[in-house]
Amino acid sequence: MQQLIFTNEIETAIDSIVATLEPNKTFVLVDNNTQQLVFPRLAKSTTLRDAEVITISAGDTNKNLDSLVHIWSELGNRGATRKSLIINLGGGVVTDIGAFAGATFKRGIKIINCPTTLLSAVDAAVGGKTGINFNGLKNEIGAFREAEAVIISTCLFDTLPQEELLSGYAEMLKHGLISNRDTYNSLLDFNINSADTDRLLELLQQSVNVKRRIVNEDPTEKGIRRALNLGHTAGHAFESLALHRNHPIPHGYAVAWGLIVELVLSHMQLQFPSVELQRLATYIYENYGSFNITCDDYPALLEYMRHDKKNNSTSSINFTLLHDVGDLKIDCIATEDEIKSALDIFRDLFHI
Repeated sequence: MQQLIFTNEIETAIDSIVATLEPNKTFVLVDNNTQQLVFPRLAKSTTLRDAEVITISAGDTNKNLDSLVHIWSELGNRGATRKSLIINLGGGVVTDIGAFAGATFKRGIKIINCPTTLLSAVDAAVGGKTGINFNGLKNEIGAFREAEAVIISTCLFDTLPQEELLSGYAEMLKHGLISNRDTYNSLLDFNINSADTDRLLELLQQSVNVKRRIVNEDPTEKGIRRALNLGHTAGHAFESLALHRNHPIPHGYAVAWGLIVELVLSHMQLQFPSVELQRLATYIYENYGSFNITCDDYPALLEYMRHDKKNNSTSSINFTLLHDVGDLKIDCIATEDEIKSALDIFRDLFHI
């Protein structure tokens, strides 16, 4: 069973967990940013002080096969065995690719995720999904493999630009939508621009527990875990289009915009309340801005959606939709005309 630890005593938690795992060798995966901004702040940890450090370039464009090969090579060249441990210290790119490297090197070594961004804390580090981007598609290659432990904290978030906090908060909003109205309202009422890290940690723990309950019920995404894909079919298409344009966008921003597209579809198919749709659209527009698309982009967006891993075939496009906050329906099929209409309404809501 994966340990989820919510604490601001990160160094103590790392040393304690590693002592129980008893690895013969410990590696720490960081990117350029966490190596410079985070790693020096955890110098009290004897584990991190003595570990072998592997560094990759920051950014989602580097969550690729070349970076994965680099990690495998470093593990092999530095003597990693099946009894070794890799600690992934960073954002979603680091936890995704690091956990995939750990899951596949010598058919699996021990893994600890220590997310340093709100997005990775609420999304990538928890739930056992690992992987890399491939052929221009998000998370096209990967595996299910839970880390032995995930250490979640807000004390390092002061290193993050506001864009990174907002990116993670979009996933929390998604969890609120699939949970209940009280949780959802508490997220909309919280000022993400404030410095109240204690309150944010409370909301983060609630959000992660929403995901944990669903993952425990459906660890390999055969049923209810698909609820966690709300906003992601459209969101991943936005991300892929942005990558094609050579102007990558933060994952959470793509999810935020994707939530609106899919709530429009929810209103069209399941009568999701228009007042709630408008409320969230206003919140997203005010905090995340808009993603500029025209009708000329629709064919590419539809093609990206057809390649989404949730689809049973490339002839249909699958969504998780909502009757209301907390009342969801998985495996909803939308036609191309419905999706184009939803994109039209998205553009109207965001003044595009």
